Amino acid sequence: MHQNLVCSQTQKSYDIHRLQNLSETGKPLLAKYDLNVLRQVFTPEVVRKRAIRSMWRFWEVLPVNGPDEAISLGEGCTPLLRCRQRGAFEDYSNLFIKDESFNPTGSFKARGMSAAITRAVALGAKVVALPSAGNAAGAATYYAAKAGIECFLFMPEDTPPANIIESVVGGAHVYLVNGLISDCGKLVKQGCERFGWFDLSTLKEPFRIEGKKTMGYELAFDLAEVDGSDSLKLPDVIFYPTGGGTGLIGMWKAFDEMEQLGWIGSERPRMVVVQAEGCSPVVKAFRDGADHADLFPNAQTVASGLRVPAAVGDFLMLNVLRESNGTAITVTDEDLLSGVHELATQQGIYACPEGGAVWRACQQLAADGWLSPEERIVLFNTGTGLKYNHLFPVGDLPRLDHTNPNCLDVLET
Repeated sequence: MHQNLVCSQTQKSYDIHRLQNLSETGKPLLAKYDLNVLRQVFTPEVVRKRAIRSMWRFWEVLPVNGPDEAISLGEGCTPLLRCRQRGAFEDYSNLFIKDESFNPTGSFKARGMSAAITRAVALGAKVVALPSAGNAAGAATYYAAKAGIECFLFMPEDTPPANIIESVVGGAHVYLVNGLISDCGKLVKQGCERFGWFDLSTLKEPFRIEGKKTMGYELAFDLAEVDGSDSLKLPDVIFYPTGGGTGLIGMWKAFDEMEQLGWIGSERPRMVVVQAEGCSPVVKAFRDGADHADLFPNAQTVASGLRVPAAVGDFLMLNVLRESNGTAITVTDEDLLSGVHELATQQGIYACPEGGAVWRACQQLAADGWLSPEERIVLFNTGTGLKYNHLFPVGDLPRLDHTNPNCLDVLET
């Protein structure tokens, strides 16, 4: 298990044997492992031989002493799908989609919640709370249910109905707030101070990032399998839809750990942050050359996972972009919804709006010459489009009278 927790800004160590939120400076805490010891016993060959069908096959770099300690619903091991070269995808010979919609509760949030709730329960938490604009709520609900603890959720009142319903059905205490996720976060903070809940907000506890980083570990194994090689591979470019940014930061952490373990070299993918035009604090900060992102005013987008006007890990995301020679880009709501349609009709993937956003961003950067369509590119679809059915009204569909023997004649007109 991890050896200690350190502040992501000051590197000061914190006690791993008690529940922790942010450091004294208000920055995320990161888990550190004795990778020099682990590299002798934790190898790609060991991982490949395991029968564990979840992210917990990487348990040595997760917050447990063994996989049997995990609060798990089978998260991880999601497919890496090669895109067919047709239609808008014609020029892309090495384009892949890591499809996180296969996770429990239909999104990548399952990874983070599995790790966070596993550790919180091990340290004595009985009640957890968090703000959520969508998929984190559902994931927290069901991992809390599995663990047998209470879960309090504060959600913007315009959160997609599917997310609200799944949370209520799963037994969470759901409160709708007339504001953004940042406003919900303020109420969570007040509630934790008043009622003694444990705060599971994005990057405000150390272990959601540990679950999310397994996307990076898996990706290296996925690409080695694509090549029929024992050597782990990383892509040339990764497109990631970014709200709180835990997945982006987590994957970068995973790549560093894999290098220290001797699994990969120093080469890294160029990382691309994708945000909605109506809520793009990290993109603005990157373009301005800033070290931190200011609160984005009047944040609006139909992609609820991207509607995060301020992120506690902003400086970490900006570091990743600069260290990787990556970039940050926005897409309009119209474009990202169009991207969902193209993924659905040309690749058979019903992606969430955030998934549509990364595909559209990829097209923009290819058109600008920032990347070549021949490069090995991975797009992250972070959840299922089924949670966003309300964004795609189908209108009046043709109706057939099966008692009329000529009802199919309408198909000839």
